[in-house]
Amino acid sequence: MDLSREWLESNGLGGFASSTVCGRNTRRYHGLLTAALEPPVKRYSLLSKLEETLIVDGARFDLSSNFYVGAIHPRGDESLVDFRLDPWPVFAYRAGGVEIEKRLFLVRGENALVVEYELRVPRPGVTLEVRPLVAFRDYHSTTRWNEALDRRAGFEEGVVSVKPYATLPELHFAHNARDASPAGDWYYHFEFPVERERGFEETEDLFNPFRLTFALDRPATVIASTERRRAEDASGLRDGERLRRAALAKGGPLAVAADHFVVERTGKKTVVAGYPWFTDWGRDAMIALPGLTLSTGRFADARAVLEAFAAAMDRGMLPNRFPDAGEEPEYNTADATLWFFEAARAYLAASGDEAFVRETLYDKLREALEWHVAGTRYGIRADDNGLLRCGEPGVQLTWMDAKVGDWVVTPRIGLPVEIQALWYNALCVAADFAARFDDPDTAKRALELAPRAKRSFLELFWNPALDCLYDVVDGDAKDSSIRPNQIFAVSLPYTMLDDEHAAKVVAVVERELLTPMGLRTLAPGDPNYRGRYEGGVLERDSAYHQGTVWPWLLGPFIDAWKRVHPGEDASRFLAPLHAHLEEACLGQISEIADGDAPHTPRGCFAQAWSVAELLRISRRDAKFEQRST
Repeated sequence: MDLSREWLESNGLGGFASSTVCGRNTRRYHGLLTAALEPPVKRYSLLSKLEETLIVDGARFDLSSNFYVGAIHPRGDESLVDFRLDPWPVFAYRAGGVEIEKRLFLVRGENALVVEYELRVPRPGVTLEVRPLVAFRDYHSTTRWNEALDRRAGFEEGVVSVKPYATLPELHFAHNARDASPAGDWYYHFEFPVERERGFEETEDLFNPFRLTFALDRPATVIASTERRRAEDASGLRDGERLRRAALAKGGPLAVAADHFVVERTGKKTVVAGYPWFTDWGRDAMIALPGLTLSTGRFADARAVLEAFAAAMDRGMLPNRFPDAGEEPEYNTADATLWFFEAARAYLAASGDEAFVRETLYDKLREALEWHVAGTRYGIRADDNGLLRCGEPGVQLTWMDAKVGDWVVTPRIGLPVEIQALWYNALCVAADFAARFDDPDTAKRALELAPRAKRSFLELFWNPALDCLYDVVDGDAKDSSIRPNQIFAVSLPYTMLDDEHAAKVVAVVERELLTPMGLRTLAPGDPNYRGRYEGGVLERDSAYHQGTVWPWLLGPFIDAWKRVHPGEDASRFLAPLHAHLEEACLGQISEIADGDAPHTPRGCFAQAWSVAELLRISRRDAKFEQRST
């Protein structure tokens, strides 16, 4: 059974469900209900899975399948005859001479899972036994047998409730079972092979508080929810969710994929950077916003995201991320704020909503410009040459931010090339906004800095030996590593390179870094190149930006390629990513892939900016749009 194909459900709160197509959990993040208790953070894996046994004329046939230490049991995947997303995960099993279909989905705006079972051809003498296995733990962790767990289950007509730990919410199981009875059993030593490969804890124990027995003369229903529900709610929830998803599907598969990432945060919206383990990051949100929201016409969501991050700005900086446990935001980023300028520009260009930009965003953008000129955290400040310096020892500030203990893998202190491209773009955006909003002082400052930065950039960053740009300049030290960061000097709306230099940059990036899955983060000929993203934390993080491929970079690459090849068809670059929608996590685009062929997908199985950039480019070009629908 192919364990590489996975599925994802989400609820718009940061909560999600996921597993493999065969139903065997291979990650600690797999489960049927991971709830975001303070959306989109404080995620807890409440319901891990449902053990299911089909009983036909007294004979028992297990439908579920598990990895245990040293064994696979049971082997229900051998009875699986079909899987599809229609529009949610649907599993079909054939056992004991009957076929049964199982469908499941999460409810938008609730921490609620609906599971329904139905015989394809009804017949008497068939029952189904369902045994919920609960975890009730932080979704990054695993759980073990312990005496602190409250083994009791509360039984009412049509509802069973459990609260294994006093500090976590009660979980209610609405059902239409013929019988509900206590169980109180621990299931020991589940094994997660993907976690073993990644160097993390790989085993877990789960608790079964009760069992349900259904007569399958009618569809069997279970609703697991942190709110009280009744089994009869399932049909209304299903119909409402089907209508919502049908409306999304009109925009094509990428619009469906994009919907998973725009979620609630304190009455506003934010962007989950990736499933299953990322929450919301400022850089990722700003890069992903045009594709996720503007390309799909979701302007209200775009406004809510921009407003939420603008409100969290401090000392002219957008947060890098909001931690899982709800602590204060972290501001260790040199580029998130610069991407905020570009997101605001893209919003205005797509929506024409000048009032929102003027009334909600402009003061924040002007404040950010002032802080970056005067100096803010981590040595971020404009140099006399007009370029933007950043960095301190021990801090990772650019998107190449891997850090293991005190080791910053790619520190990039000084003048990173993409920071200069983003800074120049931000200055030009600021000048344009200032002119629109009658702010001559800001316009004057931006228009003084931008030409100075452009002159300095061309003097300092061109590498004549390689016909491309240096990656980082710090005084006399110039890093000639061939990385994709230089592509932003061509791809952004406001650029500092003339056509001749731009064409040379694109040619080098295409020759050295382009793969079917995206751009490598380092050229294969570099002694620091790592072609495979595998092993424990140290091995993986040391490869994260040292050769690993990132699909999202295809967006800026195609922007740049189209600039130097006007009128030519670039669809061949995106065809492999459209095909990737049928691999790995079905309907999604992975975070990263190996630098070496066959470019195996790695990292998060669903990444916001990967989906967003594919969607943005596809919607911009009718040829891509036709191919993706």
